Amino acid sequence: MIYPIRLYGDPVLRKKARPVQDFQGLKKLAEDMLETMFEARGVGLAAPQIGLSQRFFVAVEYADEPEGEERPLRDLVRRIYVVANPVITHREGEVEGLEGCLSLPGLYAEEVPRAERIRVEYQDEEGRPRALELEGYMARVFQHEIDHLEGILFFERLPKAKREAFLEENRAELARMQKEARALLKELSQG
Repeated sequence: MIYPIRLYGDPVLRKKARPVQDFQGLKKLAEDMLETMFEARGVGLAAPQIGLSQRFFVAVEYADEPEGEERPLRDLVRRIYVVANPVITHREGEVEGLEGCLSLPGLYAEEVPRAERIRVEYQDEEGRPRALELEGYMARVFQHEIDHLEGILFFERLPKAKREAFLEENRAELARMQKEARALLKELSQG
């Protein structure tokens, strides 16, 4: 099942998500979220982005695409992460980088600060405890998705002046997304 992705302006994106307590059905939810993410050409998708206020996300590490060849994202998957109730237990270093978000399609910000290396403790789709040490790009992806579980969007990590510039520069697009988010909520409530 492909879910509609909630856009900037949807209140679910601003809520702190509830811990996952019931792991039944989480495997199917993860499969559907991966399908939704592949369809949107993303690298991670948090449950709030599909309207579920749960501390859960999926993420994928892709292999590089062979030059001159466009293949479906699914064919490039190196590793799939299914993450419930994540907690970052260690952060090291700081690096700035480019980020975008499926809930803010087409908008990107450079210089978003993140820890360079992290350790994350979490539960898998069956509730088993797991831990990962990540660095570089996947550390950034995990921090971005965990922010979604806290109700934080990537541009809010920017220093104040850059955050204000981002909002000003994208004012019309953000207003359009808010209008679209309201229309989707209305449609879903009547559904």
